[in-house]
Amino acid sequence: MYLRRLKLSNFKNHPEAGLDFSPKINCFIGDNGVGKTNILDAIYYLSFCKSYFNPIDSQNIMHEAEFFAIHGDYDKNGETTDTVTCQLKRNQKKKFKRNQKEYDRLAEHIGLYPLVMVSPYDRDLINDGSELRRRYIDSVISQFDRTYLNNLMNYNKALSQRNYLLKKFAENHSFDKATLEIWDEQMIKLGAAIYEERRKFLEAFTPIFQQYFEFISGGHETVSITYASQLHDYPMRQLMDMSLEKDRAVRYSTAGIHKDDLLFQIDGHPIKKFGSQGQQKSFVIAIKLAQFDYTKELKSFKPILLFDDIFDKLDENRVAQLIKLVSENNFGQVFITDTQRERIENVFEQVDIDHKIFSIFNGTIREE
Repeated sequence: MYLRRLKLSNFKNHPEAGLDFSPKINCFIGDNGVGKTNILDAIYYLSFCKSYFNPIDSQNIMHEAEFFAIHGDYDKNGETTDTVTCQLKRNQKKKFKRNQKEYDRLAEHIGLYPLVMVSPYDRDLINDGSELRRRYIDSVISQFDRTYLNNLMNYNKALSQRNYLLKKFAENHSFDKATLEIWDEQMIKLGAAIYEERRKFLEAFTPIFQQYFEFISGGHETVSITYASQLHDYPMRQLMDMSLEKDRAVRYSTAGIHKDDLLFQIDGHPIKKFGSQGQQKSFVIAIKLAQFDYTKELKSFKPILLFDDIFDKLDENRVAQLIKLVSENNFGQVFITDTQRERIENVFEQVDIDHKIFSIFNGTIREE
């Protein structure tokens, strides 16, 4: 599977664009701010029904325009073509279609066109709070496990209702344990299932991640990902019983899988505090490449891979290792953005692989 053609209308800073892609490597060259990343974000939209960078859909409409539209044609085994369309008019509901049929629930689309984005913003996985790391692991598992996605959505609904009740009880100086237990039971059942899937996923995922990091870094550092969860120590029901008085005092639910985290370490220390910029970037690139491999094994075909400005802040050795990875045909379709033309041209001087290069200048995208 690969994206054969992309058409944009009023998406971010691109008024109109129609691009035909190589099934292997596609590179976008241009200065910062010309819209290279926006093209990758449009491709991301077609897989995940949303932007990688901006959760407010209306802010992705070009200034002064009334709508944006993204159309993508996917080649499936050279036999059939799927057309995916995302359209949004100001002050209206987003429309998402596959082969002209609109989805009732966007969740039905997730996982059909697997994709992995590697971006400078990924360092937020290291530097931001636990919510972002939970969201990341949830997004990966949800691409291939519809049951997990449904369980997660239902857990979050139950959590929201339970928190609402805790707040109301405090405001009204009342307490109805029976009503609260309706949501407790849902959270206990769903939370246990989500915990088990996260645990199994990380058990399989972490060794793949470590192999990629070792390759990129040359084996000079040791890294680990540890799953931190309250459910390691107590079952979900016992956790909720133990936390009830505290929950009533603080007016929200303090126990459950919504408190899980991932601990990132390098040579036994938190990479957030002890990792250099290059080490941190290598860490998140290795996470994303492990995600690629893991998804490929489950889907039995290669996801699309988006590399946004990945060479920045990496030393020459790490850049060389990444180029080697790309050139060895380990991946399917790859999209790369870079500000340095010479660096991209050097990649293709070293390897003979089908590719296209697009330059972006003054709002114009030109295939070279």
